[in-house]
Amino acid sequence: MTSTAEKKLPLVVIFGRTNVGKSTLFNCLTESRRALTSEIAGTTRDANRAVVNWRGRDFELCDTGGIIDLGRFEGRQKKFTLRAENENEIQAKIEEQAKKILAGADLILFLVDNKIGLTADDRRMIGAVRRMMPAKQKRLLLVANKVDSRSQAARSKVFLGLGLGAPALVSAATGSGTGDLLDLILEKLSGKKAANLGKPAEDATREPEAAPEIKILIVGKPNVGKSSLLNKILGEERVIVSPIPHTTREPQDALITYRGKHYRLIDSAGISRSGQQKVFKDKQSDRLIKYGIAKTLGRLHEADLAILVIDASQPLTHQDAHIADEIVSSGRGLLIAANKWDLVADQDAKKFANYLYGKLPFIAWAPIQATSALTGAKVDKLLALAEKINDQSAISLADKEAENFLKKMVKLHKPAKGKGVKHPRLYEFKQVAVRPPRFSVRIGAKDDLHFSYLRFMMNRLRDKYGFIGTPIFIEVEKNKRVHGRAD
Repeated sequence: MTSTAEKKLPLVVIFGRTNVGKSTLFNCLTESRRALTSEIAGTTRDANRAVVNWRGRDFELCDTGGIIDLGRFEGRQKKFTLRAENENEIQAKIEEQAKKILAGADLILFLVDNKIGLTADDRRMIGAVRRMMPAKQKRLLLVANKVDSRSQAARSKVFLGLGLGAPALVSAATGSGTGDLLDLILEKLSGKKAANLGKPAEDATREPEAAPEIKILIVGKPNVGKSSLLNKILGEERVIVSPIPHTTREPQDALITYRGKHYRLIDSAGISRSGQQKVFKDKQSDRLIKYGIAKTLGRLHEADLAILVIDASQPLTHQDAHIADEIVSSGRGLLIAANKWDLVADQDAKKFANYLYGKLPFIAWAPIQATSALTGAKVDKLLALAEKINDQSAISLADKEAENFLKKMVKLHKPAKGKGVKHPRLYEFKQVAVRPPRFSVRIGAKDDLHFSYLRFMMNRLRDKYGFIGTPIFIEVEKNKRVHGRAD
């Protein structure tokens, strides 16, 4: 059904023990703040991915989750002795994901902390990679992070003991040395998949044309199946899935192509009231959960539309309504994925739609697609619906067409008054924006139009033109008054 655009590019993986600055370096090289960063060990869970363009050439950069238990990473240990069982399960999946990513890497940036120096874990980690992936030894590039001065650069000699040669020196926090590092990455990749490296350096002045993308944020409460849904759409285990709430801590991007269209799917952290308001017993986890929710809401405003994933086997909650309201307020398109449909006893789609729209009448214009991330049922229909919603949000009415629409509305239903004793007069109706569609209706200076009439106009717009899955906004403007009279 799909194909990932990133697979066509060389893969460069940032790897190293926890807290050496992998996510900070990822953000620096990709010129983004996509990866969540903190001083808390194990902050990154899912691998972050992005395409980097340097000197006209492209490669995919991947930031892996931190390896906490080297024994289990090598398959010699199955359980942690000092961590909770839930965290144990998630960490095992992080480490398994890291191994798969490393196996497919064209170049591995082994990152070390120059301020701390060479540690036993650094040695053990390099040894583990060499034992598990002997063919990757020539694809290892040592990078010393947190080098902010000449005196600190001198300390990097200690890393020669790893047998990887002199490290590339960078400061991910300030960007120092990253240009030289990118040059070195291109040099190392030049003998590997050279045809996929993009344009030659002499053409670097010409900006590459980026293929248009439809950006879709997959959002919902914890444990409704967002990550499982993304994996099923992609046809691979891209993000970590577990029954533990807030497993996903930060939005995860995946580029795919479907029926000739390019999509950026963004899996997000589960949004919960507890995550936004309460303080957990584990203050570090509480802090990371809040960061993840904030980043999710930030990505919502970058998206073209959102897929709101709900658990169809459970009653709707206030949190479902809250998330739906956030999406509508942002002006994004909306598609509802009624997931876990395989667990619904009475699989009556019409009955379920009446129930959902009855509970959330303010999104009655959003299409519902029953899905099962477990079985894959109907998952393939989501992207087709998303494409339709994206097209509908771009519908534009010419001024003459909007004027004729207004005349028909006034004949069909006399404008309802808000305050006062007379019905308001509608002078003009026009579309002022798309994505989302926004309209303006102009009334008399002393008139007042009841909000129910605006709702009536929105419904008739949908009846005539569609606007499927996209919110409609109508602003009321009043005629200006000059010398006590309306223009």
